[in-house]
Amino acid sequence: MRSLKIMSIIENVREKLAGTILDWYEHTAKRIYLKINPKDIKYAAQVLFKDLGFRFIIASGCDTPEGIEILYHFSYDKSGLVLSVRVLLKDKKKPEIDSIAPLFKAAEWIEREMWELLGINFVGHPNLEHLLLIDEWPKGNYPLRHDRK
Repeated sequence: MRSLKIMSIIENVREKLAGTILDWYEHTAKRIYLKINPKDIKYAAQVLFKDLGFRFIIASGCDTPEGIEILYHFSYDKSGLVLSVRVLLKDKKKPEIDSIAPLFKAAEWIEREMWELLGINFVGHPNLEHLLLIDEWPKGNYPLRHDRK
């Protein structure tokens, strides 16, 4: 059962992101997934982080048959609520999305990692340079892609 505080937080998220939510899935009382269009990620991240007081935990990327999926994980620490924002980049030949690193520095390294390992271009990222792979790594060869060369 959810506390009144968690119900209030969820209602605030639904209200503030009403025009951007494509799908909403409540995995458990404290774990929620919502899907948005890639074009809305900066707006959603800003609302969650700056307006509603969520903390950015991490992001994760995965090559799927439908495209490259990114999950941005946020926590409302005082309640234990974790909210994961899903986006799907359908164009695998040129996966691109706005960087959220300008909103909070904590996103810089994970976006660099996904750029390097999945080939996602994070538009507006301040420093897309190698983080894990050597500088001489073959361009266009992304280790976590199914179509890896």
